[in-house]
Amino acid sequence: MSKIEWITWNPIVGCSAISPGCANCYAMRMAAALQKINRTGGSNSAYVNRYDGTTQPSEAGPVWTGKVALAPEHILTAPLRWKRPRRIFVNSMGDLFHESVPDAWIDRVFAVMALAPQHTFQVLTKRSRRMREYLTHPSQHDILERIATAAVRVSNSPCAASLIEEAFDEGDRPLPNVWLGVSCEDQERADERIPDLLATPAAVRFVSAEPLLGPINIADAMSTREAVAAMQDNLAAGRGPIDGRGSLHWIIVGGESGPGARPMVIGHAREIVRQCKAGGVSCFVKQLGAKPVNREGQPHPQKHRKGADPSEWPEDLRVQEWPDAPERE
Repeated sequence: MSKIEWITWNPIVGCSAISPGCANCYAMRMAAALQKINRTGGSNSAYVNRYDGTTQPSEAGPVWTGKVALAPEHILTAPLRWKRPRRIFVNSMGDLFHESVPDAWIDRVFAVMALAPQHTFQVLTKRSRRMREYLTHPSQHDILERIATAAVRVSNSPCAASLIEEAFDEGDRPLPNVWLGVSCEDQERADERIPDLLATPAAVRFVSAEPLLGPINIADAMSTREAVAAMQDNLAAGRGPIDGRGSLHWIIVGGESGPGARPMVIGHAREIVRQCKAGGVSCFVKQLGAKPVNREGQPHPQKHRKGADPSEWPEDLRVQEWPDAPERE
């Protein structure tokens, strides 16, 4: 997996802020810039047009309006034409499980992912409950039937429905090439979202603690009544972690960069690294952000403005591990 190319794919764009981690969202600023290009006549492409109306100005800068848009067909189906295996981050410009996204759109996205088993798709959401409800619907057969119907539509092939059945067969459910994660910027969000993640069938479950705005005790989040019940339900349903190491496979840690970046306490990141090591969970320290500080609020010396140069970090934070992915036949 280490040599697989990393790209983003945005089948759906648009979002709305729901927690403190959203305050300095880079995608919000980028969407506003694309809107401006469209309104000044810089581009008439469907790629740019779909961002129109997704943000609005405010005293603090552009903010999401809650409007969402489905990508044009050539963007939605792009992974089907990429033959070389890639790691694909899904919806860097929105949230796949946003409350305004119809189930039918999610069906089409899952259809594409199922029809492209050569790729690894990473889906990250702040709407953990919607993700759990979608993927654990009591009538799972109906969901698979909808995804199969969507697969025929996006691939223009009548054989696609049978391919979906194979992809979701008893041995491969959940999809082995789809990783599901939740974004948790502090303990409150971890306690809220991690139990939903644990209750969701996934080949790989991951947590993105970026931007890390406060301390997070992963063990506490996994020991809530809801989290324990979710793990017990998964075991009873035979849909526990594939490698058997634990219910979380990967944790990403990072600070905040860009305009208005908030401080990240290095000790908070260090504690997550320690917890991962103790629990046998892979950990990836992505960046220290623009304002890494110690517990007293004193800045950590670094030359790189975004804190993305590991050579400037404390040695114990130079950890960039990947989870073990399910074996593919």
